[in-house]
Amino acid sequence: MKEARIKASFFFTGRFYAQPTFGSLISDLKNDGHYLGAHSDQHLLYCDWTKRDSTLVTRKQFSDDVRNNYGRMAKFGVTAKSAPYFLPPYEWYNSTIADWTSAEGLQLVNFSPGTRSTADYTWPEMGKNYRSSDEIYRSIMSLEERDLNGLNGFILLVHVGTDPRRTDKFYFRLKELLAELSNKGYRFERIDDLLN
Repeated sequence: MKEARIKASFFFTGRFYAQPTFGSLISDLKNDGHYLGAHSDQHLLYCDWTKRDSTLVTRKQFSDDVRNNYGRMAKFGVTAKSAPYFLPPYEWYNSTIADWTSAEGLQLVNFSPGTRSTADYTWPEMGKNYRSSDEIYRSIMSLEERDLNGLNGFILLVHVGTDPRRTDKFYFRLKELLAELSNKGYRFERIDDLLN
């Protein structure tokens, strides 16, 4: 991204912000002009996978989790006011979580559906749930070709880190992907620039 002069948005958990080994990375991202956002403090599952309307946390647990995330971000000079976009853990939420997010003065955001980019965390031993980087890449370009709007306004989610069992890291293909999309005339925006 630095080579291509692209600014992106990074949503980290409070646990990630608190890790001393990641401090210089986070500071570098901020200094380079990337958006730093919240992704919950402890990466709690807020609602049931199969009964999505079943909320698994109390309002207090939710508020504490979000506020603790921002508390850890404060060390890097990032506040809820300067970074009001919140990506829920697991990218999974329901209307209750959306309402609680709004009540915290935050705006819930999520990835745009239609590609396999969110499966970049999977590893081969997961069997049928595993998605190779080539499959993920093709899914992005296929959507770009078949959708009337292409990827205009699309929010693409890619994980910064993945399980060591995944040796086929999709983020190693980002340079190629960004170059191909740039050649098609796309610009890349931080989440706050895209949504404002």
